[in-house]
Amino acid sequence: MATVTQTITTPSSAHPTFVPRGPAQVELNFFEAPSDGSQPYQYAEEPPEGVPAANYGQPARQVSLTDIRGNEADYNLDKDAFQALQNVFPTVPYETFLSDEEVKRTFYPEVEKLLLNQVDGAHRVIIFDHVIRMEKKNTHSKPLHTAHADQTARAAAARVRLYVPDQAEAEELLRARYRIINVWKPLKGPVQSSPLAFASGSSVAKEDLVPIEFRLPQRTGEIVGVRFDARHRWMYWSGMGASECLLLKCNDSNEEVAMQVPHSAFSDPRSPPGADGRESIEVRALVFG
Repeated sequence: MATVTQTITTPSSAHPTFVPRGPAQVELNFFEAPSDGSQPYQYAEEPPEGVPAANYGQPARQVSLTDIRGNEADYNLDKDAFQALQNVFPTVPYETFLSDEEVKRTFYPEVEKLLLNQVDGAHRVIIFDHVIRMEKKNTHSKPLHTAHADQTARAAAARVRLYVPDQAEAEELLRARYRIINVWKPLKGPVQSSPLAFASGSSVAKEDLVPIEFRLPQRTGEIVGVRFDARHRWMYWSGMGASECLLLKCNDSNEEVAMQVPHSAFSDPRSPPGADGRESIEVRALVFG
């Protein structure tokens, strides 16, 4: 399979930055059910003594990725459960992301405005958390190299009840359309290492999305593992920059459209030696309407 590598010069470096472009063959890790047929689970923190952190497998499989660079407008939330946006967050400097409080104070309002403007029918947004991932620093979470799809339908409804304190209002909102959308963007770019792969939601059958108990100290939630199927259409967006972002739909109460987008970080064998480690943020929000 042919690959393309583009050389660009960034303002912050006197040296060229090599960005892999074009189709790629990579390995992704997929869900494999527990051999004893038990309910799959994963602990968010240290499990009890003698209990494994997770009871399911995550074997690696070869996957072909399509580069969406240049064809960003071909994909949307209803058809694919993801959307690629360019020229966003122009006034948010890198320093914003060095403090969680500053992220909440200055970046959350920008994310809310973006979602209200970009998501059809959206009339209310509740941002409930964010994660900063830094591949080569130990102060933050690392890129997650496992195919997953975040929330089940039950977990999404539980989020509404958790973050809308008035229960009568929460039940009213649950009767209309609601979505969980992850706004994913690099903190700086172009991304050379551990880019993000994502599969069109319309190519993924419901039975390929497996509920996994997510055991937290105070409660048990549900996350979604992804079974391998050669019919899944996997993609990536090469060399994402800080002014680009992905809207990743984690769940949608409307079952007539693509409801979820499986996604995973991946190791690109074409990444240059010594490439800058990926730094990114994902902001998760309930979107009503």
